[in-house]
Amino acid sequence: MLGAIQGAALPTRSVPRLFSRASLFSTVSSTQALPSLTQEALFLDDEGFAKDNDNSQPQKQQPGGKPFTFPKKGQQLEMFCESLAFKGKGVCKIVDSGFVVLCDRALPGERLIAQITRKKGSYAEAMKIKTISPHDDAVIAPCEHANDCGGCKMQNLSYSAQLRIKEKQVFEVISRLGRFGSASGTIMKGIVGCQSPFGYRNKMEFSFGVKKWIPKSELEELSQMELCQDEFALGLHAPGRFDKILSINKCLLQQDAANKVLALVQHFCELHADELPPYNTFTNTGFLKHLVIRSGREPETGALQLMVNFVTSCYDPTLLQPLVEQVARVPEVVSVVNNTNSRVGNTSLGEEEFVLYGKSTITECINGLVFEISANSFFQTNPRQAEVLYSLVEDAATLKGDGSEIVLDLFCGTGTIGLSLAGRVKHVYGYEVVPEAIADAQRNALRNGITNATFVQGDLNKIRDNFADQFPKPDIVIVA
Repeated sequence: MLGAIQGAALPTRSVPRLFSRASLFSTVSSTQALPSLTQEALFLDDEGFAKDNDNSQPQKQQPGGKPFTFPKKGQQLEMFCESLAFKGKGVCKIVDSGFVVLCDRALPGERLIAQITRKKGSYAEAMKIKTISPHDDAVIAPCEHANDCGGCKMQNLSYSAQLRIKEKQVFEVISRLGRFGSASGTIMKGIVGCQSPFGYRNKMEFSFGVKKWIPKSELEELSQMELCQDEFALGLHAPGRFDKILSINKCLLQQDAANKVLALVQHFCELHADELPPYNTFTNTGFLKHLVIRSGREPETGALQLMVNFVTSCYDPTLLQPLVEQVARVPEVVSVVNNTNSRVGNTSLGEEEFVLYGKSTITECINGLVFEISANSFFQTNPRQAEVLYSLVEDAATLKGDGSEIVLDLFCGTGTIGLSLAGRVKHVYGYEVVPEAIADAQRNALRNGITNATFVQGDLNKIRDNFADQFPKPDIVIVA
């Protein structure tokens, strides 16, 4: 999830030495129940869209037995936002009827006018039109694209309020889905905020396309003919619209040097759209699919490093060469790679990878260790907050200090958490399904001179009876 918030909520020793990244960070990627506002249960799927609980039934009457009138699509209604659901959707009630509506960028305590965009049996979804009375913690979003972009959801809410809401959501998930009951208040420590809620993200993925999303502020200035024409776009997807791209040349989540690359690529490709056609998801034609910018730090000097990855539908280095030459002039760029993906669709994971300039990897330093990052490897998107997280994990593990313990790191990715503990335990065993991540983990252990770490490739969704035989009995288990 893109957003200007990173935090960590940590379980205490009442859950003995079993640590979950999902509960350590206040970001939940699986389906989460919305706060209970009516007798029906509402849920959001992994893409943030609402869906019915199979057992829910449409509400036929208002409280008190009055006839109920369902809202109609396109209708503008006054409503009151009671809470925030997963991914920042406001859970609102229509004034006078109490009918539940999910509305993007509505804040708890806010009274607003919203237009119904989608109607279901037990709820509706809406687009915010205007605020009648604001939330106490409402702020002016610092990003010019905040109202139109599908990335950040809560920039119009103060960061301190974001932290409170995130902490509450994680607590509700643990207490309800974990069924800890009255013990819920003792198994989770408070959220830990990020010192820099902007400019922290070390990986941003931008999409090329031919369907440009036009912000509301620009609609009146365009003719109907202009609105119907295909147009080059590079940026982020509009909310809920994976066929539409909002063109941007600056994102506040990444660093200034990365934004310089983004603006350069956008300008160059727009001028040369005939030679470098963007991918069309409707006709499955075109060349440029994604621009992925990753950042790291040089171990000795701490200097910023950038890796620029062009994801294309085929391999044609001659076609990309003029663009690569332009990008390579940015001082921070140390690597330009080309991932090719010939499959139908717009996924950013490549089938093959080619180095077009510089190195095949960049590095990042966390708690004294140096990690290599390849184009497709998983790595914590906020390295400074990752340092905080790993330190909290170590504190919560309450290591004996005699180097006698065995750590089992499940869903280990590139091995960062396990390797950060390796110097204080007997052995670390990492388990991960992605072979490239395992290769990165092994390389990271070698680079840091760590010999007491073993990484195994395997799928925990297809676990076998002999799984426990692959490792000694662990003293500490880390799960994703």
